[in-house]
Order: sequence, then structure tokens, then C-alpha cells
Amino acid sequence: MATKAASNSSNPSSYGEGSIRVLKGLEPVKQRPGMYTRTDNPLHIIQEVIDNAADEALAGFGKRIDVIQHADGSISVADDGRGIPFGLHPEEGVPVVEIVFTRLHAGGKFDKGSGGAYSFSGGLHGVGVSVTNALATRLEVTVWRDKQVAALAFEHGDVVEPVSARAAASGDRKQGTTVRVWPDAKYFESAELPKHELVHLLRSKAVLMPGVIVTLKNEKSGELQTWSYKGGLRDYLMQTLSTDPLIPLIEGEQYASSQESENFAEGEGAAWALAFTEEGAVMRESYVNLIPTVAGGTHESGLKDGLFGALKGFIELHSLLPKGVKLMPDDVFSRASFVLSAKVLDPQFQGQTKERLNSRDALRLVSSFVKPQLELWLNQHVEFGKKLAELAIKQAQSRQRAAQKVEKRKGSGVAVLPGKLTDCESRDILHNELFLVEGDSAGGSAKMGRNKETQAVLPLRGKVLNAWEVERDLLFKNNEIHDISVAIGVDPHGPNDSPDLSGLRYGKICILSDADVDGSHIQVLLLTLFFRHFPKLVEAGHIFVARPPLYRVDAPARGKKPPVKLYALDEGELTATLDKLRKEGARDGSWTISRFKGLGEMSAEQLWDTTLNPETRRLSPVRYGLLDFGQTVEAINKLMGKGEAASRRELMEIHGDAVEIDI
Repeated sequence: MATKAASNSSNPSSYGEGSIRVLKGLEPVKQRPGMYTRTDNPLHIIQEVIDNAADEALAGFGKRIDVIQHADGSISVADDGRGIPFGLHPEEGVPVVEIVFTRLHAGGKFDKGSGGAYSFSGGLHGVGVSVTNALATRLEVTVWRDKQVAALAFEHGDVVEPVSARAAASGDRKQGTTVRVWPDAKYFESAELPKHELVHLLRSKAVLMPGVIVTLKNEKSGELQTWSYKGGLRDYLMQTLSTDPLIPLIEGEQYASSQESENFAEGEGAAWALAFTEEGAVMRESYVNLIPTVAGGTHESGLKDGLFGALKGFIELHSLLPKGVKLMPDDVFSRASFVLSAKVLDPQFQGQTKERLNSRDALRLVSSFVKPQLELWLNQHVEFGKKLAELAIKQAQSRQRAAQKVEKRKGSGVAVLPGKLTDCESRDILHNELFLVEGDSAGGSAKMGRNKETQAVLPLRGKVLNAWEVERDLLFKNNEIHDISVAIGVDPHGPNDSPDLSGLRYGKICILSDADVDGSHIQVLLLTLFFRHFPKLVEAGHIFVARPPLYRVDAPARGKKPPVKLYALDEGELTATLDKLRKEGARDGSWTISRFKGLGEMSAEQLWDTTLNPETRRLSPVRYGLLDFGQTVEAINKLMGKGEAASRRELMEIHGDAVEIDI
């Protein structure tokens, strides 16, 4: 039997016990580095070390961060924080500093609140510096702590020089950590650190932590740069604006106190600086617990929401809005430059690179602090408020004029819009969205929960026809496909055609189906329809898949956190949500878990919060993957072709264990 199993494992099409490979230690990072970090250059793995040093300063234990670019290509980061503990871990029996650099999901940032090592930090996943170690040819750590100096070294993620400690000498530092990294070039497209990005990162740390000194030294050139800002966000924003602001900068800061703990955890909040310019590029930077969020997120949405609410209220109070003009958030926000620094107790990021914040509570947190302060400022500076209102109204008028021009080019519509289409009020395709919704009951919730200004709903009955092998001339025999084509304003076409897209009525066409297997089937059928008969819409980035949650968790009050409803996309997210509740002090069984049987079970408010609201929903763009067009056609033919049952069976037998849903 053993011999037979061995021979089977050499056959690439075999699937048995030996086919399952368990990646241990840091192997997952080496196998798939792109899942854990940016691979265009090594800056992000160096940023992980810098972020740890910044977390020490954020916690109040450090006043310096010193970065050196060495002549041999390595980079060292030194701080004067508490120093990573190097004693044995009580449960693992291994030096703690070794665990931090060699184990995924190990760190001091999981325990939040009182008694934790870090109340506010960017590190959540516990994979930061272990990823740095995995993708480095060598990494050295030196720790000054408890009147001792400890050192250890790694090569390719493995310990080569175990922890050794000695008594601190008279000239040694009292406390702190220095990490020196030699990035492994084979994991990156370029081994060079982009100087501009590194300088920007370090300067921003100094801006966000007034009083902390940040330095960068280049051993080759001898150049030394030092940053320390006492003026904080305001000075930084003024220095980076390309043109003079229309009105004086608006700045604010607010953090929750213990008296406000029923809404937010103590210390949560934000600081911000806002500037408005009539022309030129806008400058926008946001941070969460000092981590730069270059792709924005819910904290930026909170700033936008607070700003829009305050200015809209000011405009209504002073009756400044001309008749026929409808103000939208982007009209107010389009000429805004800002620097935003949010503190969130338990931030949830999109992906390990932490470039976008996904925490739903952050929108409410920032908005609730920004709006009242902006309202107060506007009513204390009425003339400046009127100038800002005038700028926003101009933007709204320009947007409406542009939308009207597009409408005129369409001419008088020949096709009558489907009766079951609940259309939106706006004619601006940049903002308009069409939701293709599974079922009339879900369509009813979507109609009630949507934003009537920009969101349209087209309910679909049953499963759409598999259009993969349907001739284009026969497509309109199917009522559902006919209604979809007429609603979006584009005729079916082929990949080599040049269809008239000027009639397109929506910038986003969103497939919204249940989060179960039947819903996935409907998604596949609609994606097949768009790929086969509307490929230019896919190519232009107009097709999206909405991702509603499968579970709702009613969580009780825990510590300083109030009772709350949480949503999980799938079982994996449900497990992570329950783990988070346990860490926040909730006991097992104190929560209630509900599973949505379908979208029709959701109330209009729930559907808005989880799936329709642009600031909190998950909307996946549909793009072409790594395969070329011909290979994609071949792959979809295997999945959807009527005469391809044998190919589908073979595909499932060979790759059934490796299926991933990646839209």
C-alpha cells in the first residue's frame, strides 16, 4: 500500500492524503508574499518595523525613531521605547522576542483596553514583523531592557544566533529596540526603497506625533534628515498645499472621554485639518493609529459625512441653495484637502497591507465628532461659510450641467424602460447605480432602503437564462435579459465590436443576490451574460458584485463597548467576529447569531447598512484575471457549456480541493 500511494502522489492528477501540504512557520509568507505585503519594493516590510517603533511612541514610551540606510543595502530602525521582552514565554517556553519574529499571529496588540500593552495600535493581525523576517536574507534584533542588552539574529526567517543577554554597560541605552533588516531581493520587483515614499512615511510619523523626533540617515551620502513638528496637522497641510486656500484652514480634535463610553471606547476619536482650494490638485492623507491608509476607508467617509452634514445645514439655515440645485456629498468634498488622524480601539483593515480601513464604527465615530465642530466653526465664521457654500454650489451646478449634456446626446429614447425598474432621480452616470436584485421580496427591501437620488433597482424573477450559447439575435426572447439591456441602455455586443456606450444609464451595474449557493449560481449566470454579450461593460469597469452578509450577531455590552449588531460575510468572518467579542470581554453564549435565509429577510435599514450604503458596503469590481481573453473563454466554456459535462466533472475531480471564490 505504501508503495502504491507513493507512485500515485507522483501523478499530477491524483488526489489523496499525500496531496495535502501543511505550510508551517513562515512558509505561507514565502510561498505567497503578495498576500501579506506589497511586492513592488521592500518598503512595506520596513514600514512594519517603523510602525512598531511608532506604536511605542503612541503609547507614550518613546521620543525618537532613527532610521539608517546602510551602505550594504540593509536598513535599521531604532527606538527608545520599552524594548521587546526577551524572557521565556510562559506557555511556549521560547524567548518572546523570537516568537514575535517567527510566529504568524503573535504579538502584544491583541489585548486592547485596560491592562493591554497597547490601547491604540495599527498592529492587529500579529503578522507584521514576522513577514519582514520571512522576506529578509538576514535580520538582527538588539533589545535594551531591565538593565540588560539582548541580541539575536535570523536568516531567511530561521534563528541562526539564539538570544544572548549581557548586563548593560555604563554607555548603553537604558531601553529601546533596534532592528536591522537585509530584504531578500528575490521577493520584490525592485530591491530599491523609493526614497520619496520613505521620506513621506517618516515625516508623517513626526507630524502625527508632535514632540517625537524622527531621523533618516544615508550612510553612502552622509545625508541626515530630521523631522519634529510642534504645529502638527495644520503646519503639515499648509506646507503641502499647491495653491492658496479659499478660506482659512479648519482644524479640530476630539476624543471620547470616560463619560462618553456608552458610544465609543475612551480615547477613540480623531484629529483633522481641512483646506479648500478652487483649483489645482487636492492633497488627502489619512491615518489610523499612525498607520497610513492610502486607500482611505470608513474614517475618511466619516469626515466626508460630517463635513457634508455641517455645510448642508449651514446652507439650509441661510437659504443659500438656488432652486433646482441638489447638493451631493462629492460637491462639498471634491475641492477639500485634508489630513486626518483617527484613533480606533480595534481597527479592521482590508488586507494585511492595511491600506484601507473597513471598521463600520469608524464612520460614525469620526462623523459624530467632526460635524458639531464644523457646524460651530461655520456659524462663528459666517462669511467664510458662505464662500465655502458658494464653492460647493458651483460644483453641484457643473455636475448637473454635465449630466444634462449627456442626456441630450442620448436623444429621445426609443425603448420604453421596464415597468418593474425602480429608477433613480439623478441622470449623472458617474454616481448612478443599478442593482440587479434576486427576487421580488428582496427587491422590495432594496427599493425602500436605497438612496433614491442615485440608486435604481431591477428585481429579477428566478434564475436568469444561461446565455453562454444563446445567439445574440435570440437574446431578447428572454424577458429578464431584455429588461436588463433596456434598463442599462446598452445593446448586446461581442468582444470585437464597438458598441455605442453613450446610452449607458448607470456607472455601476451591481449584481445583488443571496449570500448562499443559489445566490452564487445567479451571480455566475449574470456574469456569464455580461462576459458573453456585454464584454465592453466588463472591460470598462462597470460591472460589480454586491456582497451581503450571511450572518448577523447581536452582541451584548462588553466593557466600554455598548450592545451592537455585527454582520459577517461568511463562516470565516463569523469565527473572527466571535473571537473579537471574546477578546473584548464577552462570554461565550452571551451573543445571538442569526443566519439570513435571503435578502428578503433583511429590513430596508439592514440592507442599506450592509449592502447599499457606499461608505460601509462591500462591492467587488469584476475585472479580467490573469488569463488572456481566449483562455478565459475556454475556461468559462468548460463551466457553462451545455456539452461540457465531462470537462466539468474532470475539473472538479482534479481541482475540487483547491476552489477559491475570487470575483
